[in-house]
Amino acid sequence: MTTTTLTVPFRFDVVGSLLRPASLKKAHEQLAAGTITRDQELEIQHTEIKRVVAEQVKLGLKAVTDGEFSRSWWHLDFLWGLTGVGKYDYHQSYKFKGDHTRTDNAELIGKVAYNPDHPFFAAFEYLQSIVPAGVLAKQTIPSPTMLFRDNRSDNWTKFYDSWDAYLNDLAQAYHDTIQHFYDLGCRYIQLDDTTWAFLISKLNDPEADHAAYTKWATDAVTVINAALADLPSDLTVTTHICRGNFKSTYLFSGSYDVVAPYLGQLNYDGLFLEYDNERAGGFEALDQIWNHDDHKRIVLGLVTSKFPELEKTTVIKERVQAATTKVPLRNLALSTQCGFASTEEGNQLTEAQQWAKLALVIGTAKEVWSEA
Repeated sequence: MTTTTLTVPFRFDVVGSLLRPASLKKAHEQLAAGTITRDQELEIQHTEIKRVVAEQVKLGLKAVTDGEFSRSWWHLDFLWGLTGVGKYDYHQSYKFKGDHTRTDNAELIGKVAYNPDHPFFAAFEYLQSIVPAGVLAKQTIPSPTMLFRDNRSDNWTKFYDSWDAYLNDLAQAYHDTIQHFYDLGCRYIQLDDTTWAFLISKLNDPEADHAAYTKWATDAVTVINAALADLPSDLTVTTHICRGNFKSTYLFSGSYDVVAPYLGQLNYDGLFLEYDNERAGGFEALDQIWNHDDHKRIVLGLVTSKFPELEKTTVIKERVQAATTKVPLRNLALSTQCGFASTEEGNQLTEAQQWAKLALVIGTAKEVWSEA
């Protein structure tokens, strides 16, 4: 956990994923069909990454991402790159409200460990090489808790004598991976996580096994904090608590109240929280989530990335002010509610509308925080 927080995350910040251009989607299809080579696909990918990095810099963002253009899924591509994790067809899709996804999934195929040749390292090196001086290259990866979910750890007993031994390996794999990003020059990394929204859903379900899901929440705190322990002091690590983001649909609803005590224990430098509509509930839980930690920032996701209509600046400012009843203004920041394309399919808005959303975040933050 960094000792220099209250610089990063920035007063206006980017969550991560950006809409994939048609040229990149076509290149992925051509690569899968064998009509272009990996090098040809990579050339197109790099061209498009360079373009969106330049656009983010032009907007005035102080941290930029590669839009997650080197991956198809926000989480699975990373998990597949870990030692001990494999890809398979689950034959079931994520059941979003009104849509269904592809059926790819991940599973344990051995003891989980850091992979020094993880493809995300090369992707970060390219991003770092094109980001101008004075701008941070932000890396996003899924939280280690994502390996708990959706049957991905069902066969852990094939490789481990105890669940705790598995959690220890998972935490170490993440710790070593994050350290490798740092060694490549990364100073800002974000762990994206839908697990907490999943737990909100389960812990609010009177028919669910609350004891099992409470244990899951406790394990999540344990493995995340173990992964973050003893990282360099000038590395900022944040998380984004996501409720699902596929073609402008969602997976989970409910206020943060039932998971707030656990979120407050996480040793992150900042938490990006979705607050774009009533599904997220009110700001009451922020007091526990922030946990009166002056070195932690709560990034309010008040601008939706799901729909093109622009929020009113006055309304956003009023909501920021409302949040200050729980968290001091100095510990707050602003972002979109989520990324724009958690999978390569993307949300239902245009690229121009995407940039307008980010411009709204930046402009509003500058009105709220004089130093922004």
